[in-house]
Amino acid sequence: MFPAFKKPSMDSLQIYADNSDEEDLSHQPSTLSADSSPPRLIPSKSAAPKVDDTMLALTAAEARQAQSRPIDPTQHVVAFNPTYDQLWAPTYGPAHPYAKDGIAQGMRNHKLGFVEDASIDSFVFDEQYNTFHKYGYAADPSGSNYIGDLDALQKNDAISVYNIPQHEQKKRKIEREKDEDEVDPTEIDNPATDVWLMKNKRSPWAGKKEGVQTELTEEQKKYAEEYAKKKEEKGHKGEKGEHVVDKTTFHGKEERDYQGRSWIAPPKDAKATNDHCYIPKRLVHTWSGHTKGVSAIRFFPKYGHLILSAGMDTKVKIWDVFNSGKCMRTYMGHSKAVRDISFCNDGTKFLTAGYDKNIKYWDTETGQVISTFSTGKVPYVVKLNPDEDKQNILLAGMSDKKIVQWDINTGQITQEYDQHLGAVNTITFVDNNRRFVTSSDDKSLRVWEFGIPVVIKYISEPHMHSMPSISLHPNTNWLAAQSLDNQILIYSTRERFQLNKKKRFAGHIVAGYACQVNFSPDGRFVMSGDGEGKCWFWDWKSCKVFRTLKCHEGVCIGCEWHPLEQSKVATCGWDGLIKYWD
Repeated sequence: MFPAFKKPSMDSLQIYADNSDEEDLSHQPSTLSADSSPPRLIPSKSAAPKVDDTMLALTAAEARQAQSRPIDPTQHVVAFNPTYDQLWAPTYGPAHPYAKDGIAQGMRNHKLGFVEDASIDSFVFDEQYNTFHKYGYAADPSGSNYIGDLDALQKNDAISVYNIPQHEQKKRKIEREKDEDEVDPTEIDNPATDVWLMKNKRSPWAGKKEGVQTELTEEQKKYAEEYAKKKEEKGHKGEKGEHVVDKTTFHGKEERDYQGRSWIAPPKDAKATNDHCYIPKRLVHTWSGHTKGVSAIRFFPKYGHLILSAGMDTKVKIWDVFNSGKCMRTYMGHSKAVRDISFCNDGTKFLTAGYDKNIKYWDTETGQVISTFSTGKVPYVVKLNPDEDKQNILLAGMSDKKIVQWDINTGQITQEYDQHLGAVNTITFVDNNRRFVTSSDDKSLRVWEFGIPVVIKYISEPHMHSMPSISLHPNTNWLAAQSLDNQILIYSTRERFQLNKKKRFAGHIVAGYACQVNFSPDGRFVMSGDGEGKCWFWDWKSCKVFRTLKCHEGVCIGCEWHPLEQSKVATCGWDGLIKYWD
């Protein structure tokens, strides 16, 4: 059976070969024939049409895009081989009025949002974009025509910036070199001429070459010295706080009593009679020594027999609470209002922070300034580390979003905590002083490990407001934060630092004011000043308002519970008064 098939096929191949040879010979002009006509040279002409390679890339891009889009169900012919996914893709129709897709759904495949496939390659786009800006015409991606200056299109034979003919490129290079070589000597002498500038494209003085001047004249030296001096003074002034001569005045009868005890020594019999606190009812004393508003008050630690006040009249005063009720000493060392004050653990020293950009560390008894610190920014809050062995470490929340840590003994900055996005308002130590919580104008709370400038917990919600005052509950498990949406929020100080949604204290108006929030020593009551001069008391367990006292004209900015007397509270306000309630 096989030989029968093989033979005809071989024969047909032989016939085909013979025929093709004959055809080849018939096409060749015979050189042997003497009377044959001379050969005619016909110019070769390609039957293929001239291809515009600009449009070719566009077509290729369109074909590629066709493969990535779903099939249009209305068309009857599919011009490409679709994939399984394309065949079974849902029908594309009008956008559903409620079902979101694409950008509306919030899809992201790029850091700036949702990017769809373009119908043109980036290279082709760049080519047409640059061609249009150079020559004034470009290929229209939607069809096979050009847009723009059609005269320039014909003149340039539709070239693009990326396919300039070789001879044209060479010609341009020669012209450019020629221009650089041929510079008229008169133009070098007068380099400000327009022609020279157009050819050189450089500074008018670039043509002049002089040796570098090494020696300065006397006049130049004098000017340079004056300028350096002025700059140094200016930099020094901007960098540090304003300098003021520190003064202090003692107002008491004598600094030491007959036994040689200092006036700041706590009374021997000062002890808490019991642990149960009561809400005060009436005003028992008013201190009025500040000529402007009082921004903060602090009781002497543990005993409360003295109270320290920071005034907007640049002065800090300390008052006797236990005996005479008089001003004992005035500390004058700031040139602008004092923003915050803070005692050390034993009360023998305290810190002040002023709007003159200075932080001062004072001796309570003598009124001497031990040291001054400044970064050139306004300190909003100052705190010493509460640990007994770290009383030399000062933390300050600044207006430039940083928390700066100083060593008081050396005066050196030992750490900077720089993560906030706004001025830092509060610093509160938690977790046995291993960590501290800061709040800021950026409406967030950040928890830091002491000494490590990395945030270990960041609390920020869209509904949160700025929290300019934070206080720690006596049992150290909770933080009360004065939120500027007229409520006090409670956060846990355990690992999670979660908001306690069941506890919130409201009713007072504090929007816009950094009113202090505080606890009674037994933790049963929460207290806060408000923008209308009232002092509010809430029950910690039920979150209900217990009492409100009208304390001040204007804002009641600060309130402190006496550490030993169970029912005594001090308040201060922007009317310049400090009031004592029982």
